[in-house]
Amino acid sequence: MPFKPNLLSLAPVSRPRVSDQVYATLHAQIVDLSLPPGTRMSELDVARAVGVSRQPVRDAFFRLAQQGFVDIQPQRATSVSPISIERVLQARFVRTAMEVETIKAASRSVSDADLQRLRATLDQQGEAVRNDEKSRFHALDDRFHQEICVISGNPFAWQIISENKAHLDRARLLSLSFNLEKTLEEHLRIVKALEDRDSEECERRMRHHLSRLVDEIGRIQTENPSYFSI
Repeated sequence: MPFKPNLLSLAPVSRPRVSDQVYATLHAQIVDLSLPPGTRMSELDVARAVGVSRQPVRDAFFRLAQQGFVDIQPQRATSVSPISIERVLQARFVRTAMEVETIKAASRSVSDADLQRLRATLDQQGEAVRNDEKSRFHALDDRFHQEICVISGNPFAWQIISENKAHLDRARLLSLSFNLEKTLEEHLRIVKALEDRDSEECERRMRHHLSRLVDEIGRIQTENPSYFSI
């Protein structure tokens, strides 16, 4: 006789908790540097700003602290953590490992329609470069890499990458002050390798693209010393 689970015993699925919403809001603003490193926050001020009690804010602060995004000091204000180069490089390592595999898989399955979508994204990135729209460029950058994951047949890979690249993103955003055109040029070369269905060239281009931050991190830190941990 087949097993029949007692579904009535399962707890009902609920909407996101208030603490999850507060966490998501703070996390996004920390990653996009709307809340730059060193920003001081109190449970009371955040609670008033978002219209909730202090407990969900306390829960959100705890989660952010566990992930290295805020520093909590008893009897003092919580502050946004400085950027850790070690965490940035760890995130880059994870991202490179994932994206090298997705680009290789994409080179074997990419269609003309896929290439057309990628080029459309790069056309929009070109507009962002001309208008010096760094935030828009960054969002389109993410879309470009996510599209490659989808083309590879592994869309779930982008979720894993996204969950692990937040520390990297703060440094990436700072790097856009000087490398918008270079990043776009590398994207164009990646698309050319995909168009040629050249798996080895795709891998080489992607590795180079994602490793460049290692060479740039010193300049990023020099130009933004107050944002980085010592």
